[in-house]
Amino acid sequence: MRTRIVLAGILAGATVLSACGSDEPAASDGPANLRMTIWTANEEHLALFEEIAAGYRQSHPDVSVKFDPIPFENYTTTLTTQIAGGNGPDLAWVLEESAPDFVQSGAMLPLTETLEKTEGYELDDLNESATALWRNAQELYAYPFSTSPFGVFVNTDLLKEAGQPVPGEDWTWEQAFAAGAAVQKETGKAGIVVRDFDFKNWGYLATVWTGWGARAWSEDGKTCEFNQAPMVEAMSALHEAVFEDQAVPGPGTTADFFAGDAAMTITQISRASLLEEGTFEWDLVPLPAGPAGEYSVVGQAGLGVLKQGENTQAAAEFLAYFTNPENSAKLAKFFPPARGSQLSAETMAESNPLLSPQQLQSVVVEGIEDGVVKPSHTDAAQIAQTVRSALDPLWTPDADVKSVLDGVCSQISPLLAG
Repeated sequence: MRTRIVLAGILAGATVLSACGSDEPAASDGPANLRMTIWTANEEHLALFEEIAAGYRQSHPDVSVKFDPIPFENYTTTLTTQIAGGNGPDLAWVLEESAPDFVQSGAMLPLTETLEKTEGYELDDLNESATALWRNAQELYAYPFSTSPFGVFVNTDLLKEAGQPVPGEDWTWEQAFAAGAAVQKETGKAGIVVRDFDFKNWGYLATVWTGWGARAWSEDGKTCEFNQAPMVEAMSALHEAVFEDQAVPGPGTTADFFAGDAAMTITQISRASLLEEGTFEWDLVPLPAGPAGEYSVVGQAGLGVLKQGENTQAAAEFLAYFTNPENSAKLAKFFPPARGSQLSAETMAESNPLLSPQQLQSVVVEGIEDGVVKPSHTDAAQIAQTVRSALDPLWTPDADVKSVLDGVCSQISPLLAG
């Protein structure tokens, strides 16, 4: 069977990636040396992965697993280039923004049968909403190893120094921007940082604009909504916060919350380990409410087996072990689980000692229950690059927000229509 996965906009132009493979897992005639691409080089993450792999080797001595970190900024580009070159990994992490491409292309091996046959796996324990993005025609193509809502880490020392109240669960974007502006004015430190956005990775702004009821495109993915009133209002508020109030650091400014350079940062709980030896008091609270009310935004990552590999059966069986209930509980220290039985503040607190049950309940558990997933679409790379380029004029002090957002829609509407 010939499969194709299209991820446009990679490198200089459209790139078509082809992979040959069957839906039937391929068994290896000898030892299997598996490679799994990931986007983390965090030592604690890698140590946990190696621990799990070592446990697998005890019962599968002929199987070795190499974890291959690829920088996050170029992860999907590098992965798809490897696939196009015929040297893709056996297993790969996949970002939610690229899920439609990978899942619908047929480049990934169906997992349902393998997981159902794995003793003690409890496939029915997986949260239906968490697996939705990774299914096609009811077949599961990737395991959502991380379903992680975004929250706000708060440097309470900086807020107090600036005479600002420490936010609780009931706070608003108006209050967040005001506090950020006060911190910058009184301390010279940054106010609120949308981590990983850096005026390039615009998908992270869903953590802001969803508070206004905005979204990038319609639910069916066919109609651009960047120029609709909710998005215009949200982007106008953000533009004012950056260029008028200096509540958010502007383009070219680096401010690392975890180094004490910012009062607040929007990110996920996997970053909490960076506070283990922190030199300031901190808290974790939900995203501020916007004009549309309270909300949550979820980032997802799936783990799948690529069909072009020579050891797909061995890879699928390792995936089943890596994500079984016991190892899912271990991974929950960094990656909120998709298993309903493990999705409780008390259970997660066992593997997240830096976070309180209250923090986990309000940000993670309730966030997963009510959250919307970051934007995703087929042809994700081309759309992402097109939006990024079209948004560039917005990041100047005198930008006409509505005009820029009209330009975004004029550029991506043909791509959305397919």
